[in-house]
Parts: sequence; C-alpha cells; structure tokens
Amino acid sequence: MPPTSSLVSLSDIRAAAALLRGVAVRTPLLPADELAPPGSGATVWLKPETLQRGGAFKFRGAYTFIARLDPALRARGVIAPSSGNHAQAVALAARLFGVPATVVMPVTVTAAKRAGAERFGARIELAGTTTAHRMDRAVELSRTTGSVLVPPYDDPVIIAGQGTTGLEIVEDLPEVSTVLVPVGGGGLSAGVASAVKLLAPTARVVAVEPVGAPKLTRAREAGAPVRLERTASIADGLMAVEIGALPFAHHQAYVDDVVLVEDAAMRDSVRWLLDRMKLVTEPSGAITVAALRAQLVTPVGHTVAILSGGNLEWDGLAELLANG
Repeated sequence: MPPTSSLVSLSDIRAAAALLRGVAVRTPLLPADELAPPGSGATVWLKPETLQRGGAFKFRGAYTFIARLDPALRARGVIAPSSGNHAQAVALAARLFGVPATVVMPVTVTAAKRAGAERFGARIELAGTTTAHRMDRAVELSRTTGSVLVPPYDDPVIIAGQGTTGLEIVEDLPEVSTVLVPVGGGGLSAGVASAVKLLAPTARVVAVEPVGAPKLTRAREAGAPVRLERTASIADGLMAVEIGALPFAHHQAYVDDVVLVEDAAMRDSVRWLLDRMKLVTEPSGAITVAALRAQLVTPVGHTVAILSGGNLEWDGLAELLANG
C-alpha cells in the first residue's frame, strides 16, 4: 500500500478546485427532509453530481488531469478506459482543450453512456466486460498511438479533482456530521473522504458499494486490495473488480465505515429520487440514498448523500423501473 506521505493533501484539492472554477458546476446541497427519521433532529442533504457537466462527478477529475498535462503532451490526444461516466468526462474535457479522445468501454455499455461519449466527439472502442479488460486495451492503445492515458481513479491528480466534491460540501455545510459516498474504483470516495476529514475531522465518512461488487469491503477485511472473481449489479458504474491501490490507502486513513446495498434498494431509490426530488439518477448514483432508505446508515446531525451520476437514457430508465 502506498505510504501515507503519498496521500493527496488539502492544498492538492484546493489547487484542483482553482482549475475547475468557472468550468465545473458547483453542485448545490438539496434538502431531502423525508430521509431524516421523524423527531430525530437530523437533516439530510443531497449533493447532485447528476447535474455536473457530463452528467457525473467524473468531469472534475478528468478535467483536472488533462488541464495539468504539458500542452505538447496533451496535443497527442488522450485515451480513457471506462464503464461510461469517465469516458464522457474525458471526451468533454478533451473537446474543451481541442484534442482528440479515444475511450475504451465494455461491450455491455449502456446506450446513454456510449451516446454521451460520442456526442462529445470521442472515438469509441469496445473491450470485454471488466475493468481489467478495458485498462489492458487502453494501455495497449496508449503505447501504440502515443495518446496519454487518463486513469479512471488510481491517480493522485484524479483523486484531488474528485475531492473537490467533498471540499464544496464542507464549505457549504461546515457543520456536516456524516457524508455518504459511492465507491467503485475508489477515486471519488478517496477524494471526498480526504477533503471531509481534513476540514471536518469529527465528521463520519461512509463508503457505499453494491452487494454484488464488494471490492472495498473485501479489501478492508484483507488489509489490501483484493481482485474479485466476478461482479454482478445494476450499478454499472461501481463494478470495479478491485479497489485502486492509492484510493485504498486514502480509505484506510479517512473512511469510517463501508456498507453494502442490494440492487432492489437501488432500483427503488432511483424511483424515489425521480418522484420526490425530481432528479434522474442512475443506480450507481442512487446507492447512497438507498443506504439511507434501507436504514443501513442512520442520519445524525447534518448528513449528506452524494449522488454520483445520472447518465440514464429514457428507455433505460423505463426498463429499470418496470423491472422493479
């Protein structure tokens, strides 16, 4: 595991925020009163990264990474392995800088996520079904074409960019007591946990992952990242088979707990967010609300649930809800 000295600092996160100022959306905190137990005195807020450029938090890290590249290196173009949201973020950031982008997506990619990357001008390549398949192909293409690989999560610049989500939470709600954050490969959860704990040390950070992809749970049990033999969940954005090594070091330092959520609870919460909050959220993004609604986490004081993404097309949303 990387040494503690290699963890991103608050100054790293603030530097990323400076790069993103005027480019990324500073998403609001929305009150979600129904999620607080009656009479508890707790308040629940949603941080809707569904409203972020590209439809997910991933734009924060992708733009930060590409912005920090040497211009001559950046001009070669960028390449990204992704289940969907990172691909769209890299494609959009590359377009803003006027450089070409190639994204390697799974053969099972949703129509909405593929169309999003294409809409931003990326060239699409499909490779396998797992994070390892996509990464292997992206590394190969980077080597042969000279394009710069933009890692999805296991990188300090990416983690710092994603950490601006947590920075905004504490700036907007200094008295925050609990933050729930989805965990896939670990970039968002690592960055958010770092920002929250460095600014509000007494706040509790809870990582939330699908029952069918418990990569952080297994890693914490083993004390090191563990590669899962298989994953299965409707939360396609959280299906990494292994937590990143650098994110895991941040998790060990800053994450207080991990909870596992069933697919049915995510599906119900996608519907709840649409009905009650008027927000379209993909299952990966709704997983924090699912954890609250399933009473896996009890809100105390000011609790914030991050909605990590909303890249779900109409047909996919209708099918998801109908299956429920």
